[in-house]
Amino acid sequence: MAMTATASPSATLLAARRCLGFTLLAALLLSLLMGLCAEPVRAAVEVRDFDSPVTAERYRSLTGALRCPKCQNQAIGDSNSPVAKDMRERVAALLREGRSDREIQDFMVARFGDYVLYNPRLEDRTLLLWGLPATLVLLGGVLVALIVRRRRRASARELSADERARLDALLNRPPDASGDH
Repeated sequence: MAMTATASPSATLLAARRCLGFTLLAALLLSLLMGLCAEPVRAAVEVRDFDSPVTAERYRSLTGALRCPKCQNQAIGDSNSPVAKDMRERVAALLREGRSDREIQDFMVARFGDYVLYNPRLEDRTLLLWGLPATLVLLGGVLVALIVRRRRRASARELSADERARLDALLNRPPDASGDH
């Protein structure tokens, strides 16, 4: 015999309230957790006010072109490190003073070295950096040319007397009687 349970309306209402309470508690905990996870992202946003949109664009360009000395291969505009924050503040101050992009880059290079530039300048001390890739490509091309030339010479040599006789025997052989080659 199967028993059927009928719940009273007050028990159903109590269960619904309990379920709603758990749902609200879970939503609150989830939103708090998301807020804590988003805190580092919000900390990185800095608002800079400039007199013109051109200066603001120059700021974005410079902070994207300067590398953070602490964070390997990350622009100062994307870095959360204190050094990058100081560099961003210095870039903004130099822009407000009316300095050119070249002067700002020179200032940063004098302070932090050539490492802060993603695209190092072509100077005496950076010739190896710029010239090495082209030199390696040229050396690779010369090496490939030498290998191809050597293989052509090796394949163009004359046949020995034994090789010539064997080749003649293969070429002058009568066709197979069965028709198969």
